[in-house]
Amino acid sequence: MRNAMLAILTLSAALAATLAGPSPAAAYDYPYCLQGRGVGIPGDCAYSSYAQCMASASGRALYCNVNPRVAFGQQRRRGRVYDPYRDY
Repeated sequence: MRNAMLAILTLSAALAATLAGPSPAAAYDYPYCLQGRGVGIPGDCAYSSYAQCMASASGRALYCNVNPRVAFGQQRRRGRVYDPYRDY
């Protein structure tokens, strides 16, 4: 009886951990990439504004450019086509 209760408790805990676990994040291509030597291709594309990217590039001999996935692929945001040059 004790083994059956332990098995049920273990299965319940495993089920609860599975259901309460983190869900995967949605993929999102940010509009600006940090590029240069040692960063790779297309670079570190984790910047939502040109100013953020330039602040990260400052003093590191790196530069910022538009993310090629955003520039050459249409990404929809709130029902409209995303414009990567809107911040200029």
